[in-house]
Amino acid sequence: MTSMAPGIVKSRHGLDEISWNILGQTYVPKQMTEECLSWHATLPPGTFVPPHIHPDQDEYLYILEGRFDFLLDGQDAVGEPGDLVKLPRGIPHGIFNKSGKTIKTLFWVTPTAQLYDLFWALHNLGPDADPAQIVAVSAAHSIDFLPPETEDAP
Repeated sequence: MTSMAPGIVKSRHGLDEISWNILGQTYVPKQMTEECLSWHATLPPGTFVPPHIHPDQDEYLYILEGRFDFLLDGQDAVGEPGDLVKLPRGIPHGIFNKSGKTIKTLFWVTPTAQLYDLFWALHNLGPDADPAQIVAVSAAHSIDFLPPETEDAP
């Protein structure tokens, strides 16, 4: 893990100049230590992160631009610029860009756990990635995607 040195990470730069393409979203890691991973995310219109659980991490988003729709522990919620979204470990959540505009946000998780390695595993899988592969790779990195809801569900 990278130890944290004092300084400023400029707006157009990230950790080791990394930029991940995660299923059409751009993630730029800003800082990583054993205790925390932060990244800037750009989500084009129509992109989303399906409902999932971080069993061992708390996750946060500070919304910079745009409007997110969330599913938080079974409840719909909306986040807008300046809002801090808190996603406690073990609580199911999904993140959706239904706004028709690009969204920018700062994410961070604590502790880092295996998320950095997961992003490398998902990087550049492309728009035709097999959902079962994404679910399996994520589960191997301690992120558990929930099964899709069906019309027949009680």
